[in-house]
Amino acid sequence: MKIDTNDILNSILKSLDHVDYIKPEEIPNIDLYMDQVTTFMDEHFTSTKRYSDDKVLTKTMINNYTKNNLLPPSVKKKYSKEHVLLLILIYYFKNILSIKDIETVLEPVREKYFSGEGAISLSDLYREVCEMEKSRIEPMKASVTEAFEKSLTAFENVPDEEDRNELKLFAFLCSLSFDVYLKKMMIEKIIDELALKDSE
Repeated sequence: MKIDTNDILNSILKSLDHVDYIKPEEIPNIDLYMDQVTTFMDEHFTSTKRYSDDKVLTKTMINNYTKNNLLPPSVKKKYSKEHVLLLILIYYFKNILSIKDIETVLEPVREKYFSGEGAISLSDLYREVCEMEKSRIEPMKASVTEAFEKSLTAFENVPDEEDRNELKLFAFLCSLSFDVYLKKMMIEKIIDELALKDSE
């Protein structure tokens, strides 16, 4: 099977152009029942699902997040805008971090900003973080392009063109994976420091 690596790169870069976040003003200002929360998340994260039958959020997930102190309990079976903001953050974190690590990361946010006792609102905190992340898309595209171009110079000594192209694609995947691995390692080191500090 012949794979056009240029098409893959173009597809990746194009998908990065469409990365956006749910704006706080898109979240209803009224409290929502659990079914309404799962529907809202499903509608807004459809484009991030890898497979059409993947679940963005289920009732069981929400209950588990509450049980594991990631999410404050509902009030009279209803969830506030702040609940939804935390669920969005959890959605992003859960792809790379354990539940325990997410709890450590979100604890100060949950304790200070969920209740409205922090220096800024949870909506403002969320908006600023998301805008900061959006500003990283162009540098990320440059980094991905650099990794791709570097992979094109790999395995030049392999005589068979199809084998050589497969190995170049493998090198590209390894390069992207290594970036994720290093960043995950750094995140876990910071989380371990936070957990150590909290236990003192």
